[in-house]
Amino acid sequence: MVNFQKLYAIKEELNQANVQLVAVTKTRSLEEILSLYESGHRIFGENRVQEMLDKQAQLPEDIQWHQIGHLQSNKVKYIAPFVSLIHSVDSYKLLKVIDQQAQKFERTIPCLLQVHIAQEAHKYGFSLDELQELITQDQFAALTNVDIQGLMGMATFTDDQAQLQKEFQNLAMSFDQLKHHFGPSFKTRSMGMSGDYKLAVQEGSTMVRIGSLLFT
Repeated sequence: MVNFQKLYAIKEELNQANVQLVAVTKTRSLEEILSLYESGHRIFGENRVQEMLDKQAQLPEDIQWHQIGHLQSNKVKYIAPFVSLIHSVDSYKLLKVIDQQAQKFERTIPCLLQVHIAQEAHKYGFSLDELQELITQDQFAALTNVDIQGLMGMATFTDDQAQLQKEFQNLAMSFDQLKHHFGPSFKTRSMGMSGDYKLAVQEGSTMVRIGSLLFT
């Protein structure tokens, strides 16, 4: 069930810092999501496409669904009609498929480019060098139905605060080095989860993805 005391405390903290909360609802029931919705929250994040599809079909239409988990290119077509933001764009191939599917539905889909900031090799994302090369290429400029609104990063799963701080600083540095290539909508730094969001906010996050802290 939703821990409303914690929810309101976190939202107040984030509001003061001008940071958006994405409520991560993977494995959570429709009833729990509706409780969050009825409290006024509208932005929900899902890791798996099928779970998002099942919930989106049964919940209010004004929910803003964010795809925050690794996204396979063959799954894009299912969420393209309604997804509000894709956080996890980790390759040009995926970005091109998103652009193609957005055209089919006469949409422009907001996206974040995922940067690999963690020490864990299995996590996805571009390096800064790869991004700097990509955004100068004609094939990138030819994408007309995606709106790159910022960067996303997933930090290492660790209690080492110094390491987490360095990783968040690396994402903020990457953002600063890339922002002049994009328009005014490039302003999102999606970093920080339940265990490290306070540090992420301290290091410049504008959007955090919190799940477990919101529930008891």
